[in-house]
Amino acid sequence: MTISKAAEIFQAIQADPMNRDFTQQGMLPLYHVDPQAEILLVSQAPSRQAQASMTFWDDASGNRLRDWMGVTKDQFYHSGKLAVLPLDFYYPGKHAHGGDLPPRKGFAEKWHAPLLELMPDIKLTLLIGQYAQKYYLPHRERTLTATVEHYADYLPDYFPLVHPSPLNYGWMHQHPWFTETVVPELQARVGAIMGDR
Repeated sequence: MTISKAAEIFQAIQADPMNRDFTQQGMLPLYHVDPQAEILLVSQAPSRQAQASMTFWDDASGNRLRDWMGVTKDQFYHSGKLAVLPLDFYYPGKHAHGGDLPPRKGFAEKWHAPLLELMPDIKLTLLIGQYAQKYYLPHRERTLTATVEHYADYLPDYFPLVHPSPLNYGWMHQHPWFTETVVPELQARVGAIMGDR
């Protein structure tokens, strides 16, 4: 029996020397590819909770993200329409002063391209947070807020978003245009794709 290309890449990620410490600890890379996927979610890296449970976006941030997208939890995990590629597939640990470390440099450069080749039908990529936007939008606005506010400049391929973390609730209160303008547009675009069966 021949091994699938997706399984071959999964094994190669685990065998990569840059991931040796994670593999030796029995940790698996956390991402999701589907050959039928039409919406791609790109964010920073799995949270500690996600890495432990091997389930991405299964927390308060995920609940808010699904609300923004206008999808149910069942659609999010089981529709076959969504793929998830963080910029790093392993929880990177915490800063000494708190907060998660950034995704490792060079990781997305090595693994996103071969995985994206397995998903030729991607119509919309959600860029969640500054790291995803920095990687995929070299000509973005100077700040995350400005990039999200000018989201239409990056359509139809990319849709930049603030991270739905509870830590950013204050940002959302300070920028009501996000829920008034950006979220409805996101829901419309996601809904059009989810309904296109």
